Amino acid sequence: MCYDMSFFSNIKLISDYLNIKPAPSLDFVPTYHKVAQSFVKWPVVVNEDGCKIKLFEWGVIADYMNTPEKIKEYRTSMANARSEKIVDDKRSVWHRIRRNRCLVFTTGFYEHRDIGGKKKLPYFIKVKDEPIFCFAGLYNYSPLPDSDTGEAIGTFTVITRSANPLMARIHNAGPNSHRMPLILSRELALKWLDENLTDQGIEKILAFEFPENKLDAWPVNTIRRQKADDESVIEKLTEGTYPAL
Repeated sequence: MCYDMSFFSNIKLISDYLNIKPAPSLDFVPTYHKVAQSFVKWPVVVNEDGCKIKLFEWGVIADYMNTPEKIKEYRTSMANARSEKIVDDKRSVWHRIRRNRCLVFTTGFYEHRDIGGKKKLPYFIKVKDEPIFCFAGLYNYSPLPDSDTGEAIGTFTVITRSANPLMARIHNAGPNSHRMPLILSRELALKWLDENLTDQGIEKILAFEFPENKLDAWPVNTIRRQKADDESVIEKLTEGTYPAL
């Protein structure tokens, strides 16, 4: 699943990417790595009376999480939404909020590859020749307002789907193996935000497999230990110190 992301570029590039109005000043610090369960604020685009760039917290707080105890119990599992549950599974929270669609912007993401001997090697993955790109996401406003400001807290999840061949080779083990985040082309990104998108249209976008030949991927040092939040996080390991893909 997708639990590790980066956004180390200028947030203003999002407005250029979608040809929308620039965001007002947003209190976002670029980062080379954040993990979902830190519930970090992240740049997303929503269509609420027009496309807007906002900072939402990673990890959906659903309407049924109406106490601090329920949020603590359930939220850690809400960083990703399986694409298969969005349209057809009417019991799923993802089906209920399928009209709350957003774009989750990133400079790249991380996934671990099982290389044998109980060793997992992290890879950094990005779209070739693009400073930023986006995932399809869903969002929801928390039923509990911010205790300090009284404002509604925007929260989001990243949609995942079956992996393309490259990502299947990287994400090759574990209970959620052979999956990847739903990366969108620019054309599909704009369609994903269309308020008039039907369930059939949603299904068509969910079926989109981003081509493996348009992705770059390379192994990096562990991302599970605290380190400086700088370019060294995505530095490629020396070839020959890991098995080829």
